[in-house]
Amino acid sequence: MPEIDENRPLPLREVEQLVELVRESGVGEIRVRQGETEISVKARPEVPATPFGNQVASGTQVVPEGVESEPSPEMDGLHAVRSPVVGTFYRAPAPGEDAYVEVGDTVSAGQPLCIVEAMKLMNEIVADVSGEVVEVLAENAGGVEYDQPLFYLRPDEQ
Repeated sequence: MPEIDENRPLPLREVEQLVELVRESGVGEIRVRQGETEISVKARPEVPATPFGNQVASGTQVVPEGVESEPSPEMDGLHAVRSPVVGTFYRAPAPGEDAYVEVGDTVSAGQPLCIVEAMKLMNEIVADVSGEVVEVLAENAGGVEYDQPLFYLRPDEQ
């Protein structure tokens, strides 16, 4: 077994190997002492960089004090027709054809309102209540998310 000169400093190559060992192994810290020289290599926890100092968790909405948020259309008696899938929203059955419905149209439950294309499948979205089309919320040929409101309908009085 070779003798170790305890008074010689660790070569830079050995220090670099220690750093690499900590990085690859997931060990939190390595300490090496040789004579009066002690080296401690600590892993720094990876913290994702944030572009802004104060971020709000996604899905939450910040409303400044003294400012009231607008009531949702559903609270005004409107009914949201939502996308059942993530995909591309189309107002008409084919390019160049008229839209299925326009604002102000009266629709019956089961009547087609639009198409949402998902994975090359055309999903016909139908009205689940009878009523008047109050607002078209999605942009034609634009992307839509799962459960995103596509239309607001004012349901017929029962």
